[in-house]
Amino acid sequence: MITLEILMTLDTLRVGGAALNQTPLDWNGNRENIIQALRQAREAEVQVLCLPELCLTGYGCEDAFHGEWVARRALEVLLDLLPETRGLAAAVGLPVLREGQLFNCAALLADGRLAGFSAKRVLAGHGVYYEPRWFRPWPAGVMVSHSTAAGRVPFGDLLFDLSGVRLGFEICEDAWSRPQYQRGGAVAPDLLLNPSASHYASGKYADVRGIVMESSRLAHAGYLYANLLGNESGRLIFDGSVLVASDGRMLVENTRFSYRQVNLVTAVVDLEANRLERRRNPAPLSENDAELGKRVEVPFAPRSPTGMGLSPSRWNGIAFWEAQRTGASLNAERATGEPGGLSTWEGTAHVPLEESFLRAVSLGLWDYLRKSRQQGFALSLSGGVDSATVAVLVWAMTRLALAELGWEEFGRQLAHLTGLPQPEGPAEAAGSPRFVGKLVHRLLLTVYQATANSGTLTRAAARGVAEALGSRHLELEVQPLVAAYEGLAESALGRKLDWARDDMARQNIQARVRSPGIWLLANLEGLLLLSTSNRSEIGVGYATMDGDTSGGLAPIAGANKTFLRHWLRWMEREGLAELGPLPVLAAVNIQAPTAELRPPEQGQQDEKDLMPYVVLDVIEQAAIRDRLAPVAVWRRLRETPLPGITLNPRQAAEYVAHFFKRFSASQWKRERLAPSFHLDDENLDPRTWCRFPILAGGYQLELEALWNAVRSEGEEG
Repeated sequence: MITLEILMTLDTLRVGGAALNQTPLDWNGNRENIIQALRQAREAEVQVLCLPELCLTGYGCEDAFHGEWVARRALEVLLDLLPETRGLAAAVGLPVLREGQLFNCAALLADGRLAGFSAKRVLAGHGVYYEPRWFRPWPAGVMVSHSTAAGRVPFGDLLFDLSGVRLGFEICEDAWSRPQYQRGGAVAPDLLLNPSASHYASGKYADVRGIVMESSRLAHAGYLYANLLGNESGRLIFDGSVLVASDGRMLVENTRFSYRQVNLVTAVVDLEANRLERRRNPAPLSENDAELGKRVEVPFAPRSPTGMGLSPSRWNGIAFWEAQRTGASLNAERATGEPGGLSTWEGTAHVPLEESFLRAVSLGLWDYLRKSRQQGFALSLSGGVDSATVAVLVWAMTRLALAELGWEEFGRQLAHLTGLPQPEGPAEAAGSPRFVGKLVHRLLLTVYQATANSGTLTRAAARGVAEALGSRHLELEVQPLVAAYEGLAESALGRKLDWARDDMARQNIQARVRSPGIWLLANLEGLLLLSTSNRSEIGVGYATMDGDTSGGLAPIAGANKTFLRHWLRWMEREGLAELGPLPVLAAVNIQAPTAELRPPEQGQQDEKDLMPYVVLDVIEQAAIRDRLAPVAVWRRLRETPLPGITLNPRQAAEYVAHFFKRFSASQWKRERLAPSFHLDDENLDPRTWCRFPILAGGYQLELEALWNAVRSEGEEG
């Protein structure tokens, strides 16, 4: 048996973090992913493994957490995992019921035993998070004893001592809000574990990296961060990031948005180098330093990994030596135990938004498809930017998943699909363009539905995009249905309909008449209908309920129109490195956005109906993101440079007033929108981010103040 004295001489530790693609209340699937992570970690000779927050139940269980049976079942599954932890220590996230209250915890399993539960101290209750609805925060510095079927174990704010290696926890929001180990003192950890469920939002990854590196620097310790992966429960997408830092330096970060269910990353942390830094930079003793009884002693004798007895070259911790041993590059990923280079798009914290948007939404679509067990996707392809974007994202999903997973795993994850084409030879199995076309043809049905007001340009653009991507494409003539409905209305009202009097109703019936047909086709083939609503238009109600908003999922409802137009031009000319450009999109991009619901001679354009999209962006951000009153939004708009647009005070006020009136009146539409992905922290989704009353006062006094300001400025001028 290895003695305590020998273990305390251990100056390096091989750690691992695994991103897991979990599903709420999928006990068997979640358990299997955890077991795979444990086994891969053992094969990779990991000594301490960190898994994501609440990975055992799934993070997005919502009010199911209130049921006692959820926590009890989670504990049963946790104890079943104990035999899988022989020879290593692993942190597994789950809810724990104590004294009638629920706590968000990380259980430490060490060498086949339950060592204790570290409870989350700071609950996330902002934005997309509602943790205080289900959990209670645990007070800092408090440890109690907790009874389980495996006996009594420590519970609370714990520092584990694994035979000389001190292990602390910061569970997601703990690190964002109140890091506990900011300086290294007498009870400072050698390694901090951060099991996380941190949603994807554009630009957020740089903040995550900064927290990981700075927390490791302040503690002079190793820091291991492991996040959830994929579209876990419908709306939020998790990037699956795993990062390991040591004393302020990043050792390893993985490739995010993986299509694998388990994405393991390993690194070696130089414990002795960090301890030396703590001795060189001693922190003042705190009250907790004297409370050594709060440390949980855990007998633990990990097997020394191959080659760990060598004298390494100490650079950036010990990452250089680890790279030499494995043949991997620095900042390398080890997925399923195999080294791989870091994707070029992840080479910096400032990832191009075009790429992260594509990868996040494509993975979100993939997980939604396989977890909902639909037979594929259906889409009304109008020939415009929004529907073309959705179609391209499905195509990208197919290519990226096949390239990463290979045909065997691709088919396994979509095993519920009937009639999935089989590759003919190794070239197709590796993802040839011809075979990708076959897959897209099976996975995506696109339909162009023409009325008397549809143009030849949009019809040709839709057909060209469908052919280039490989979708199964149909063209339906729905004008007879429009005429029939208008005829019914004319008969009922006893008058003819005309555009001067009945403009909005006549536009709406054209949009709505397209919905039953695409729904029928989707239902007949078990397909998930995708809505093409975008954030800019749904914000001001420029959408027809039960028309263009129809669908079971709205994948781009979190993106504004300005970005979507930019993104589609980027896909036309450049595209993702692995995918290349799609020149066929030029036929979409040359058009001015139009609903094509009025007669062609009226020259209908979306920006004429609403306002220029760049103006709408400024107003929306100021009004909704920054919560400014109309008069302050008006001032912001006038101070903001608008390329090619000059607004006088009254024009700017008219746009601001139009926005506030439309936003207030169309909240009911946003409430009825299909589930959408959260893509940035300017979302309008009332279920996850931006709550607003359905019935409200319409900003009457606030708009009066706006017009008073306009008149006052006119008088002063």
